Amino acid sequence: MKLNMGSADRIIRIVLAALFAYLYFSGTVTGAVGIILLVLAVIFLVTSIVGFCPLYTLLKVSTRKE
Repeated sequence: MKLNMGSADRIIRIVLAALFAYLYFSGTVTGAVGIILLVLAVIFLVTSIVGFCPLYTLLKVSTRKE
């Protein structure tokens, strides 16, 4: 697994994950949309911690400076 996410990309994903989690747990967004946002928050958080995005691999994209 080769890292393919840069620092800015990882920070943006962490901020979005926190925002999505806040929207869900505060009750601002509920129902199916809330569940989708929560799943996206978990995915964003995990990929930013690991530094690898499988979708980037499929699209042959890398935001990491070599």
